[in-house]
Amino acid sequence: MKILIIEDEKITRISLSNTLKKEGFDVFAAEEGKQGLELFMSEIPEIVITDLRLPDASGIDILSAVMNRNPDSKVIMITAYATVETAVEALKMGAYDYLTKPFSPERLISILRNIRQLQTVLIENTELKNKIHFLEDKPIVGNSKETQKMRETIRLIAPNDFTVLIEGESGTGKEIVARALHNYSPRKNESFITVSCSGIPESLLESELFGHEKGSFTGAVKRHRGYFERANKGTIFLDDIDDFPLYMQVKLLRVIQEREFSRVGGSEVITPDLRIICATKIDLKMRVEEKKFREDLFYRLNIIPLKIRPLRERKDDIVPLVEYFFKKHSVRGSDFQSGEKLKLMTPPIWQKLLEYEWPGNVRELENIVERMIALSYGGGIDESLLDLPSVSPPADGGFQLSGSGLTYTKGSFGEPESFDDFMMSKETEIIKWALEKSDKSITQAAKLLKIPRTTLSSKIERLSISV
Repeated sequence: MKILIIEDEKITRISLSNTLKKEGFDVFAAEEGKQGLELFMSEIPEIVITDLRLPDASGIDILSAVMNRNPDSKVIMITAYATVETAVEALKMGAYDYLTKPFSPERLISILRNIRQLQTVLIENTELKNKIHFLEDKPIVGNSKETQKMRETIRLIAPNDFTVLIEGESGTGKEIVARALHNYSPRKNESFITVSCSGIPESLLESELFGHEKGSFTGAVKRHRGYFERANKGTIFLDDIDDFPLYMQVKLLRVIQEREFSRVGGSEVITPDLRIICATKIDLKMRVEEKKFREDLFYRLNIIPLKIRPLRERKDDIVPLVEYFFKKHSVRGSDFQSGEKLKLMTPPIWQKLLEYEWPGNVRELENIVERMIALSYGGGIDESLLDLPSVSPPADGGFQLSGSGLTYTKGSFGEPESFDDFMMSKETEIIKWALEKSDKSITQAAKLLKIPRTTLSSKIERLSISV
């Protein structure tokens, strides 16, 4: 921690400097105000200790200049001419504390230790807020044309309150899209309420959505505000709307059309100001044809349809998603460094991830990334433990390594006898390429492949590659 001392008395200045250096502080000292401010501008110390009276300035001037340049710096005023008025003025302007000469070094050190503890708490608080923000802020990650178009569409329609219907298979990220619509809308500072229509028992659904009055049924011991009422001024997201029971669809239609409802057992008409976003994992038109979903409700919901493609149809998103999930789970685990773990991702692992069809979509990919993190304690990731089904490699694509990293390019793979044989041959080719580029240096080859040297050595031995 840097400390700047501005004191015109030589003995006091030297004595304070020596005492604080012994305590482990990085100390700078000046005998005049101008010199002190120049040091402050160049070093930006966390703490400034200044005399109230200086040959060319006052401590109040120093305090004012410090607060204007860096409000986070703490200023301690010292003087032999203390008055109540000057002390109050200094504290009002932002001084951390005020000491009257003579004072004991222990008193000053105690104040500095308190400041150091405060700074530690503030830094930890900032880091925690950043982590929470990262975990709560779920961006739409991906480089595919479909994902880029989705981001553009969200920004276009988010400012308006039109009802949106999001279609997509389970695990594609429908709630993330809904939250993005909310975050880009004028309602972003209000509530975002998520309701899983399939997760609430039918007997409780009406009460949970619209609330109930005290005594309206057995167990209703007090008034209950439902999700629609709690989402007032904000956004309500109805997930799995395809599971919404028929008998409740009439009331939902009225809420969407008239923006009003009553609690169960009540007569008061509630008129919430909110945006409604719904999501379905199946084609709602098919449910309408099966007479399991009201046609009039479907058309009220389907004002702006958004369709999320399954992950198998947008594999350009896999690499950025993997990188995002590594970063996400590095925030959750304090002993985990995302950059270091990403280096353990070998070409064969990337190959498997890109060739797999991902029936569980993005949710399944995130689970796989968590598994890789959990299984990487030995300095490498064993791709056989990913538990992904073996698939035949495509005949028109493969990996190439270059100075810029790993890329997926078109080309012929041939027809190996089995997937394992194919992966072994490609892994051998990649390692030989890296060794050739590194003049047979295993250390440099490992850096080029971004894997630990021990991992590369074990692979060279397993594949019987001569070095």
